[in-house]
Amino acid sequence: MEDFAALIDALVYTRSRNEKLRLIAQYLCAKPDPERGWALAALTDGLDFPAVKSSTIRNLLKDRVDPVLWSLSRDFVGDTAETASFLWPDSVGDIAPSPSVAEAVDALSGMTRATVTVQLPALLDRLDAQGRYALLKLATGGMRIGISSRLGKTAFAQAFDVDIDEVEEYWHALSPPYEDLFAWGADGADPPDTANIPLFRPFMLAHPLDNTIVDLADYAAEWKWDGIRVQLVRVGEETRLYSRSGDDISATFPEVVDALDRPAVLDGELLVRGAAQGGADKGAGQGGAASFNALQQRLGRKTVSKAMLTQSPAFVRLYDVLGVDGEDLRSLDWTRRRKRLEQLVPRLPQSQFDLSELVDACDFEHLASIREGTRDAAIEGLMLKRRDSLYVPGRKTGLWYKWKRDPLLVDCVLMYAQRGSGKRSSFFSDYTFGCWNGDPDEGADLLPVGKAYSGFTDAELKALDKHVRQHTLNRFGPVRETDKSLVFEVAFDSVHESKRHKSGLAMRFPRIHRIRWEKPAHEADRITALRALIRD
Repeated sequence: MEDFAALIDALVYTRSRNEKLRLIAQYLCAKPDPERGWALAALTDGLDFPAVKSSTIRNLLKDRVDPVLWSLSRDFVGDTAETASFLWPDSVGDIAPSPSVAEAVDALSGMTRATVTVQLPALLDRLDAQGRYALLKLATGGMRIGISSRLGKTAFAQAFDVDIDEVEEYWHALSPPYEDLFAWGADGADPPDTANIPLFRPFMLAHPLDNTIVDLADYAAEWKWDGIRVQLVRVGEETRLYSRSGDDISATFPEVVDALDRPAVLDGELLVRGAAQGGADKGAGQGGAASFNALQQRLGRKTVSKAMLTQSPAFVRLYDVLGVDGEDLRSLDWTRRRKRLEQLVPRLPQSQFDLSELVDACDFEHLASIREGTRDAAIEGLMLKRRDSLYVPGRKTGLWYKWKRDPLLVDCVLMYAQRGSGKRSSFFSDYTFGCWNGDPDEGADLLPVGKAYSGFTDAELKALDKHVRQHTLNRFGPVRETDKSLVFEVAFDSVHESKRHKSGLAMRFPRIHRIRWEKPAHEADRITALRALIRD
C-alpha cells in the first residue's frame, strides 16, 4: 500500500498529462499481479465497496475527534478522505504491517454495514496519513485526482507498448484485476478470448466545429439529438446496452435490449418517447423524442417499474452501424455504412428503433440558417460527418464535427456559494443563482433556478471568492448565503419543468457565461422569462 499511496500522492501534485502517464506506467511495470490490476481498477473507478460510504468515514471520525473540529476541518479542506487521513489518531503499540493493495481490496470487499465500523478502523490503524488517504480514496470509489478512465488505459498501453484501441476493446470484456489483460500486454500471451461476448467498441467522437467551414459535398449533416450516446451489441443470444463511457446500462432499459434480436453493433442516441415535436416548422424533420429531462427520470435506476416503461418508453435513434450479422463494418466509409444502416432499420422493431434523418441543405450558409432556426427540445445542434470517413475510435481531426446550437442566456442573481473539491477546496467555487418571481421593487423574491461551477477564469474565481467572503449573510454548514447583489449571465442548453426545485424549473448544462459586476440585481431576469423558454 505504501507504493500505491506514493503514486496517488505524486499524481495529486502533478499537472502534466505526460508525467501522469509516466508515473502510472512505471507503477504497472514494477508491480506483480494482482497488485497492479487492483491499482489500475482503483484509478479508473472500476471498484465499488457498498459498505464504505462517505457517511461511514464521517461517523468514524466523529467518534475519535471533536465533532466541531471535524466539521470545521472538513469544511476548510473540502475533501473527506484527506481530512480523515490527517485527523485519524496514530496507533500506539504494536500494529500489523501495512496491507498490500490486494489485501486491502479483499478486506474491503468482505465488509458489511454491520462490520465496517470495526474492520475499516483496523485497516486505517495500520497506515500512516498518506496510506490512509490512499485507502479511503480506494474504499469510496471516487479518486478525483485528475485521472480519467481513458488516461489509465492509455498508461497501460504506454507501459507495455500495445495499441490503446485494442486495450479499449478488451477492457470491457474483463473484470478487475485484469489478469488476462496483463498477460497479453505485459507477457505476450494471446489476446483475451472475446469472440462470444457482446463487446463494447470505442466510440468515434467529434471535434467542435468552432470557426471551420466545410463543403457539404464532402460532409453529410444530421441532427445532434439531446439524449445519451449508446452502443447496442448483440452476440449469440446475449444483448448489452453500453453508455459512452462503456458502462453496461442494459438493466435500466430492458425494452431496448429485448428488441434487438439479430447480431449487430449499433451506434445511436438513447431517447424516450414524447409528443410529436412539430419538427417541420422548426427545421427538424423528425419528432417523437421528449426532452432530456424526461430521459433523466430513468437514468441510473437499478429497477424500472412497469408504469415507467409505459409512461416513458425508451428507444434508440440510430446514427451508425459498426457490424451486422458477424461482419465488421468499421473499415467501410461513412457513405457505405449509412446505406447498410438504412437497409437494416426497416428490419428492426419500429417501437424501439428509428433512423436519425439527414439534414438537407443547399450549402453551408443554408445549413447555418437551419441550425439557427431550430429550437426543438430534443435537439442539441448538428453533426457533420465526412462521407469518406471510416469508423475510427476517438477524435480524429477533420472527420466528424459537432456544431451545437448557441446557448440560451439569462441574467441571474447569486444566492449561495459552496467550497469546491480538490484544487478548489480553498475557494467558494460552486454557485447557486436565482431569478425574481415578480418585480423586486414590489417585494418579489429570488427563487433558485440553477447551480454552476464552470465558465470563469482562475482570476475571476479569486474575485468571486473574495465577493462571497465579503458579502456573506448566513452560513449553513459548508454553504454561505450572500447578499443579493451580484448578477451572472448564465448560459444553458434548455430549461424544463421540475418538481424538485422551488422555482419549478431546472436548467440543462448551466454555466457562467459572464460576470455582470456592473449590473444592478433588480434588473436580472424574471421566472416568467425563463419559463417562456420551455419547449415541450
